[in-house]
Amino acid sequence: MIYLRKASGRGHANHGWLDSWHTFSFSHYYDANFMGFSALRVINEDVIDAGQGFGMHPHNDMEILTYVLSGTVEHQDSMGNLGQISAGEFQIMSAGTGIRHSEYNPHNDKPLHLYRLSSRYT
Repeated sequence: MIYLRKASGRGHANHGWLDSWHTFSFSHYYDANFMGFSALRVINEDVIDAGQGFGMHPHNDMEILTYVLSGTVEHQDSMGNLGQISAGEFQIMSAGTGIRHSEYNPHNDKPLHLYRLSSRYT
């Protein structure tokens, strides 16, 4: 069965610095009809304000794919790795091995727009 879910029907959260749309239940958004698809748990569309981002945090056994639509995301982890992913590029990350990471918009003059998909290890 194929189900079409329109963008306007997704969950939404605006935290000031982060404007996020959730396809499945995520954080404070809960919809029992949209809990994920197989191992896929997250499809989020995020717009992150200039100079803002997510501080260091861990994950629990997740595969995370990030696709940058516009801007650049800067990624740093607790092992000292630092890199940037620009518009049109993907990042694929296995997370949940005790490593923490952060993601920021390194630009002070434009927002960052990205899609994030996450699934549990199977």
